[in-house]
This record gives sequence, structure tokens and C-alpha cells, in this order.
Amino acid sequence: MDAAIDVMGGKWKGLILFWLGEGPLRFGELRRAVEGISERMLILHLRELEASGLVHREAHPEVPPRVEYSLTEFGRSLVDALAPLGQWGEDNIDRLEAIPRT
Repeated sequence: MDAAIDVMGGKWKGLILFWLGEGPLRFGELRRAVEGISERMLILHLRELEASGLVHREAHPEVPPRVEYSLTEFGRSLVDALAPLGQWGEDNIDRLEAIPRT
């Protein structure tokens, strides 16, 4: 469990992985999908996810340059493992939102 949390820990990585699980996305599309993330944080997390082997970055030789991000097989296996956790969150959203934040 520690290894999985370590590789995808943080506020944004799970959401980035979730959206990439829907299919390849360009940087701007991913930034719009992950509401609230800054450009700097998205760049940082994408680099970390790429270094971990979870995300593939493909630069297309076009003008203007086009870069797409997608999950690797390794990344897809993590998203598949996280799916039950996401379902648990959906099933319990009302109860979770009622918990006082400190």
C-alpha cells in the first residue's frame, strides 16, 4: 500500500491518472479537466508520473507542437486498482462531505 500511495500521492496525481484513464489528452485538455490545478503543478506532476513509468508523453512533430499524455500499461494497472476506491468514494460522498474539516 505504501508503494502505491508514494507513487501517486498528493492532491492531484489521482485526478490526473483518472482523466488519462479516459484516453490520451493534450496538456490544455488535461488542465481544464483537472479543475483547480495550476499549470506549474500539472507540469511537475506529469513529469513525476512520467518518471515513475505511469504516464507516456508523446511529442508530435507539428507546427505548432502538439504533446499528448496517456497512461502506460503500468499506469493503467494502477488506475484499475484505484477504481474500487473511487467507487467507495462515490457510494459514501454524502457521509464524507459531512465530516468537519479542521
